[in-house]
Amino acid sequence: MTPEWRARLTRWGLARQGFVPWGTRLGAGVLALALLVVALDRLFPPDLRRWQERSTLVTDEGGEVLRAFITADGAWRLPMSATEANPTYLAMLLAYEDHRFYHHPGVDPLALARAAGQALRHGRIVSGGSTLTMQVARLLEPRPRTVVSKLVEMARALQLEAHYSKSDILGMYLTLAPFGGNLEGARAASLAYFGRPPAALTPGQAALLVTLPQSPTKRRPDLAPAAARAGRDALLRRMAAKGVLSRQAAREGMSEPLPTDRRPLPFLAPHLADRLRRAALPGSVIASTLDAGLQRRVEATVRGTQDTLEPAAEVAVLVMEIGSRKVRAYVGGSFTGPFGQVDMAAAPRSPGSALKPFLYGLGFEALPLHPETRINDVPTVFGDYAPRNFDGGFHGLVTVREALQQSLNVPAVKVLDRLGPARFLGRLREVGAQVMLPRPDAAPGLPLALGGLGLSLADLTNLYADLGDGGQARPLVLTPSEAPGTKRPAKRLMGAVAAWYVADILSGTPRPDGRAAVGERWVAYKTGTSYGFRDAWAVGFTPTHVVGVWVGRPDGTPRPGAAGRDMAAPLLFRLVDLLPDRGTPPEPPPGVLEAGPGHALPPALALFDRGTPGGSLAAAAAPLRIAFPPDGAELERTPGRDGAPVPVPLEALGGRPPLRWLVNGLPLPDSASGEGADWIPDGIGFADIAVIDAAGQRAKATVRVR
Repeated sequence: MTPEWRARLTRWGLARQGFVPWGTRLGAGVLALALLVVALDRLFPPDLRRWQERSTLVTDEGGEVLRAFITADGAWRLPMSATEANPTYLAMLLAYEDHRFYHHPGVDPLALARAAGQALRHGRIVSGGSTLTMQVARLLEPRPRTVVSKLVEMARALQLEAHYSKSDILGMYLTLAPFGGNLEGARAASLAYFGRPPAALTPGQAALLVTLPQSPTKRRPDLAPAAARAGRDALLRRMAAKGVLSRQAAREGMSEPLPTDRRPLPFLAPHLADRLRRAALPGSVIASTLDAGLQRRVEATVRGTQDTLEPAAEVAVLVMEIGSRKVRAYVGGSFTGPFGQVDMAAAPRSPGSALKPFLYGLGFEALPLHPETRINDVPTVFGDYAPRNFDGGFHGLVTVREALQQSLNVPAVKVLDRLGPARFLGRLREVGAQVMLPRPDAAPGLPLALGGLGLSLADLTNLYADLGDGGQARPLVLTPSEAPGTKRPAKRLMGAVAAWYVADILSGTPRPDGRAAVGERWVAYKTGTSYGFRDAWAVGFTPTHVVGVWVGRPDGTPRPGAAGRDMAAPLLFRLVDLLPDRGTPPEPPPGVLEAGPGHALPPALALFDRGTPGGSLAAAAAPLRIAFPPDGAELERTPGRDGAPVPVPLEALGGRPPLRWLVNGLPLPDSASGEGADWIPDGIGFADIAVIDAAGQRAKATVRVR
């Protein structure tokens, strides 16, 4: 104390009365006590482990729970904040448990005095006097109900109030309060008992949840309905008397039926939810871009298809908005059965012919190619590679439009041969597609045109979204926090004109039921079937959304006859019918070249072949030879579905059509194109195959049938 202040106190007579020493001792004592409190607070902070060990939640974009994960100690402890609660529920909770919650420092002396007085009058504990903050302290660190425990809870309550806001403390209660069994927190109870989020509780449902934590075992509605109803109705009458509820609302609440059992917690998009959980901290609330309502409808539709398949087969589906690239529905499989937990939306598989649209699109951009360019679908050998069509035949001279709509193989390989496999593969990888070759060290080859690579449903669907977005490549988005461009820089898969050409062709592909698309929703789609019928695909886009479908066995077992058009395309169109809007078909961008009646193509675009631009069908002037089966080949008689042997396609190169085929000296019927024929071996042994062209050239091969 300064001499000046000591002089003043002396004048006032306080120094003679011993005030200065007493005041000094008091200040020192308060300071020491404050330091002790701070030290104890530092040495013994609140134990928040139970609150921190919450269930991880995955929600849709609007906050609706898609899937919750149980905690390590076996509890459904779903995180919840005060802002997520129904206001009526909060009002009743505070009125019932702690109506001075926002006005006390964690301990309410008036409530303690009331509880003590009631205990003295009745000879037993009538009310506890615990505040919500004290209850949170008890929930964080459960102890036997003793006087010492109550004192510790009071100290902890003061400590919690010093560190956390009222809203935080209320959120802790809403997360930790017991509701029977392993249900903890109002969100878990609301979902398990009523199948709805806590924000949507009715007054009767809210009243039940307010009273349940007081006796979570004795008032469980599924085990003790009479006690649950009595507690709920008493609270509703009390709330009506206090003015928290209207009497009409209280009566309606008392008339509501009680839940008779616990519902399973939401289990939507389990594969994606598990994937997002693994990338987040335990106890996180992870928002996805999914739409829970659409996800439910998609899953129900997929189950309808799943039920028709053999037990080991699975279905994967992706639904995405084109403009935002937000994934709106995600089905990785059934999540049951021998392979159901494998996420087939993320697994690399052979896309079959579903890759052809991108090949033609890049051809429109880089080669003398147009949808009306004519291209020859004839037996063609590319080195040691001789592709064949799915139906085993050839179609002669067709337009590119027809070749893509009919998914012909030789024209696609011709385009890739000119474009270059490395160039094609490089463009796919450049825009972010995770492409896998059969061997990491293998050079890309012409089989890429027919799906000779590995690609996930997610990547393939996003590539089709690029087509629907005018060729603009964007990253797929699974969570709202993923800003566009964070996964990969924005690039172009192809130019806008090329993308429009492809979309226009695919929109004219006949529907799987054989109906034309006139008057129906505009959909551009393509199917694919991998080698051995292992994978069936269908991917299509509307003006606003893209839908991808995969059907197959995760272990890669062949499924004979299970083609994309039959297995995946019908499901694709059922899913398209679930989409929220139809949109407007894309308009042709500047630079589109019209062709057709009255609009002739320039000569350079009229005909495409492997030679110089415009093509010269050099194969027609080449020497005649048998391309398949080659001389000395051994063939197996393969039974078809009806038990009859599968025909062997006879293919030739060169010569001048029409061609005439003979087996063991006997002529075969001419094929429709005049170039190939089908031969059904009549038994095992050796056979002599011969072909003669219009100029008299002859070629022969001897094969053995086993």
